[in-house]
Amino acid sequence: MMALHPKIIDLTLDRVWDLLAALDNPQKKLPPVIHIAGTNGKGSTQAMIRAGLEAAGKSVHAYTSPHLARFHERIRLAGDLITEQHLTQVLDDCYTANDGANITYFEITTCAALLAFARTPADFTLLEVGLGGRLDATNVIDQPALTIITPVSMDHEQFLGDTLAKIAGEKAGIIKRGVPCIVGPQHPDALDVIEDKAARLGAPLLAFGQHWHIGEDRGRLVYQDDTGLLDLDLPNLPGAHQIENAGMALAALRHLGMPERAFDGAVQNADWPARMQRLSETRLNDLAPQIDLWLDGGHNPAAGAALAAHLKSLPKRDTHLICGMLNTKDVGGYLAPLSNVSDSLTAVSIPGETNTLSADDTATAARAMGLTAKTAANVETALADIAVDAPKARVLICGSLYLAGHVLRSLS
Repeated sequence: MMALHPKIIDLTLDRVWDLLAALDNPQKKLPPVIHIAGTNGKGSTQAMIRAGLEAAGKSVHAYTSPHLARFHERIRLAGDLITEQHLTQVLDDCYTANDGANITYFEITTCAALLAFARTPADFTLLEVGLGGRLDATNVIDQPALTIITPVSMDHEQFLGDTLAKIAGEKAGIIKRGVPCIVGPQHPDALDVIEDKAARLGAPLLAFGQHWHIGEDRGRLVYQDDTGLLDLDLPNLPGAHQIENAGMALAALRHLGMPERAFDGAVQNADWPARMQRLSETRLNDLAPQIDLWLDGGHNPAAGAALAAHLKSLPKRDTHLICGMLNTKDVGGYLAPLSNVSDSLTAVSIPGETNTLSADDTATAARAMGLTAKTAANVETALADIAVDAPKARVLICGSLYLAGHVLRSLS
C-alpha cells in the first residue's frame, strides 16, 4: 500500500471518493458519526466520549491515528480493537477495489476503517481527523450527528498554512450545514474563522465560554451549560488540559441526550496511552526502580505548555527529560515551556524513523532553550545514566508519538 502513492501526505479527497464509490459507499452506511478535528486533545476527547457512551450502554466504533504499538489500535469495532482476520479482509477488499490507482497509505486505510464500520452494527461512530480537516480522508460524511473542534494551535504548517487563521480554516472544514459543532477553547483568531464558517453553513455552535463552561473547584470537576450543572470527579487522565478535553466530551454527551452515568463514565473510564502515562512494573522500571517514570507523545508548542503545566502541578521532585522528536516539528517551541520545569534533557534519536531529528540536533535545540542537555544512544541508556546521578528523580520520556510507540512496543 505504501507503494501506491509517492508521497506519504497529499491532501485531497478525489482518490478517497473514487475508492469509496468502488466499495459501494460504506461512508453512507455508518451509525451516527461524531467527527473530531483540532490540533491538540482530539484523541483524549474521543476516548472520553467513547467511555461515556459505553457507560450509557452504547456500542461505539472509533477511528484514530497514528497508532502507537500496532496498527489495529486505529480501528475499534463496537468497543473492541479490530481482529487480525477482519483487518486483513477489509484491507484486501480496499486494495482490490482500488485496482492499483494512486492513493496514499492513510487514505486507503481510512477507507478500510469505514468499510469495517459499515459491516459491523453499532450505535455510534467516532472519527478522528488525521491531518487538518477540510481535505482529510475522514471528511466524507455528508451529515454527521455532531462535529467537534478541539483547541487549534500551530502545527503541520507546511500542509495547513503559516497562520492560526489558516490552520483554523482547515480544521473548520469538517463543519457541515445545519450540524451542531462543539468548539473547545480557542485563540480569538481561530474562533473568528470557526464562527464565520459555522454562520455561513447555518451550523449551531456550542462554544466553550459561551454555551458551556468547565473548571476545577475544590478538587471537583464542575461543568455547566443551559441544561444545568454537573459536579464530577476530576478526569482519570492526568493533566490540567484534560479538564478542557472533558468539557468537550461532556458537551457532546449532553447534546446527544445521554444519561447521568455517561458523564461519570467519560471522566473516570477513559483510557488513552502515551498521554502523560505513568509507567510502572515494566522492564524500564526495573532499570531504575526508584525513578518516577512517565511517557507522553505530545510534540508541538501547545503540548509542551500543557506538559509543563502538569509537571509544575506535581509534588516537587528533580525532573529530567528523555526526548526524541521529528525534524518536521517546532522543537524550540515545544521545549521552551519545558525548560522552566526540567533539570536536564537527554536527547535520543527515534529508532526506525526516517524523519527523526538526530540526538545531537535535539540536544543543541534544548541548550538554546536554556536546558542542560546531553545525548544517549537509546532510552534505556538515558534512563540508566539519569538514575546514577538522580536515583529518585522524575523522568518524562517525551517529544513524539513515534518515540512513545517505540517505547510501548519494547515493553509489550
